[in-house]
This record gives sequence, structure tokens and C-alpha cells, in this order.
Amino acid sequence: MRVPDYPSANAERWSAVDDYFANLFAPADDQLRRTLAANEAGDLPPHDVSATQGKMLALFASMVGARRILEIGTLGAYSTIWMARALPRDGKVITIELNESHADVARRNIERAGLSETVELHVGKALDILPTLAGPFDLIFIDADKPNNPGYIRWALRLSRPGTVIIGDNVVRGGAVADPASEDANVKGVRAFLEIIANEPRLDATAIQTVGEKGWDGFSLAIVRA
Repeated sequence: MRVPDYPSANAERWSAVDDYFANLFAPADDQLRRTLAANEAGDLPPHDVSATQGKMLALFASMVGARRILEIGTLGAYSTIWMARALPRDGKVITIELNESHADVARRNIERAGLSETVELHVGKALDILPTLAGPFDLIFIDADKPNNPGYIRWALRLSRPGTVIIGDNVVRGGAVADPASEDANVKGVRAFLEIIANEPRLDATAIQTVGEKGWDGFSLAIVRA
């Protein structure tokens, strides 16, 4: 069983349900298994999305007819591969990773998955790279360092169009997000991020709690208004 980010007495049951759903709707293939194995061998932190979450991202991409996806936070490219596979042949994922060693693992995973022509990997600080990118993107997935989430959502808006879907990961943080007195920089970043979204007239949004193999967390989902 995967070690959950936010452990609970129910973690084994939650993980078993995730496994059941994944076997039905998001069965692993050799490339996905090799990607997770390479991430573990490369000592990357075990923060990859779950298989069902990866499938959810792919479904969102298909739902909006995405041709261009922006991902902030590559890690080992497991989520990247899920989204890239949902694109048409001429589609593109632009993904940004701060850590050079993580990016090296991701690059090899992308190549092994046969997606080097589909995925464009940038290495460096996202807030330095985002101003160099040309929008608009059809889907934006924000899954990087949480203290910088306020900056990421502002750039996501600049790089979007009416109808762009913006997804933020890890917004529940084991329930800590509900604590206005938290001194955790990650919680502060997520709360500021969510408040920007809630007060932005160009966005229509919600946030969802989830339980599963990653423990108790959740994601935000927003669409840019027409």
C-alpha cells in the first residue's frame, strides 16, 4: 500500500477502494508502472497523483477538447503522461519542474512513454518561466510548491481563455486548510490561492475533498467564464 500523504485509521480501506476503482477504470500499463518505479528508484517524493486522479485529469482534458495543457509541477511526469495521452496528435503539454534531478527522471519517463514530441519540459522556477510562455491553454494543472500558489493562479489567468479549466491539487491538506490560524506556509499558500479564486469574477469554481491512497486531501476546479 502506498504511504498516504495524510495518514488515517481508515487509510487501508480508502486505498483498497482506490485499487478497486483503478482496476476498473484506470488499469496500469507497462509505461505507467515503469514511470512509478523510476520515480521510486530516483528517490522522488511519493507525491504522484493516484491512478484514478490521473484518469480524472485525462477525462477533463477530453471533456474540454484540450489541445494545449499547462502543468505547473512535473515531478516524475506520471500526471504529465496521463494528460498527454488524452491529447490529439498535434496536442502539446507544457510542464514546468523546479528540481533538475526530478526533471531528469521525468524526461526519461516521457521519452520511454513515446511522448517526447507531445511534452515540452521546462526546468526552473515556475514564476520565472511562466512569463515566457504564450497562451492560451485549454487546461491548466497546478501541482507545485503551495506557498507560490497565489502567483500561479494569477499567471494561469493570464495564460487562459474563456472556457479554460484550472485544477489545483492538494488543497485540503489533511483538513488543515480550514484553520485560519495555521502558520504552515503550505496551508497559507493554499488558503490565499482559494481566496483569490473565490473573489475572481472571471472564475466559476468549487473545491472537493477526497480520500484514497493519498489520504485526506482534495482539489479545486475552476473554469474561466465566457
